[in-house]
Amino acid sequence: MLVELLPGVALVGYLLATGMVLSRLVHPQGPNYKLMFSAALLAIVCHMLFLADSIFADAGQNFSLLNVISLVCWLISTAITITALRTPTVLLLPIVYGFSALTQLAVLVLPAEVQMQHFEHSPILLMHIIVAFVAYTLLIVATLHSLQVHYISKKLKQKDFMLGNQFLPPLLQVERLQFRVLLLGTLLLGLTLFSGAAFTDNWLAAQNLHKNILSSIAFLVFVLLLWGHAQLGWRGRLAIALTFTGSILLTLAYFGSRFVREVVLDRLG
Repeated sequence: MLVELLPGVALVGYLLATGMVLSRLVHPQGPNYKLMFSAALLAIVCHMLFLADSIFADAGQNFSLLNVISLVCWLISTAITITALRTPTVLLLPIVYGFSALTQLAVLVLPAEVQMQHFEHSPILLMHIIVAFVAYTLLIVATLHSLQVHYISKKLKQKDFMLGNQFLPPLLQVERLQFRVLLLGTLLLGLTLFSGAAFTDNWLAAQNLHKNILSSIAFLVFVLLLWGHAQLGWRGRLAIALTFTGSILLTLAYFGSRFVREVVLDRLG
């Protein structure tokens, strides 16, 4: 019974954290970070505990679409929260916490689904999946940072120094962080593709082919962006466009087919 209350507590925590940031964006002292981080930490812990109970069962691991989306949102929320302890990320926090709140609402209102997996005897496959999740999380975080880079750059060009903008981090600091995270995520994505091709028997099977093709194209887009940034100084709108292109392709690869199979076709059937 206590476990069933966790998504509701997490939902309230994420909403409180989001509200605390948005309500004080134009306050002279900025958001109250102690209260905001307290609410966010409560939400993240409750989110984690419910995920652990939902995914890990006696019969195996339940990697339903909703559980996977919730896991990714938890990873992103955790990563952005840790980053925010050292670097101001005022613009990103309400976006990340807002999406995590939506996943908790979905957990509360949508029927629970089961998609059991068994990784006890497949440690390599389990490691492949973990690396894939981490790679996707880092690349989405890099995409979010690219949004912040664009916003800060725009405000600097407009010489807009209104309240709220003063709490933004330096542009070059955020840009360096964006490309460092992008580099790490791209390396892990490449490792994921290599391990999948080397150790997965059905890597070229019809049900996996489109996922692997889209993931490979996304990997090439990220590699192109990193090369262009290092060699040609690519940044700004071009960097944002390529980052979003790669992230969209990767999202379609990771979740597109599962959404069609588990939601659309299931409803039609």
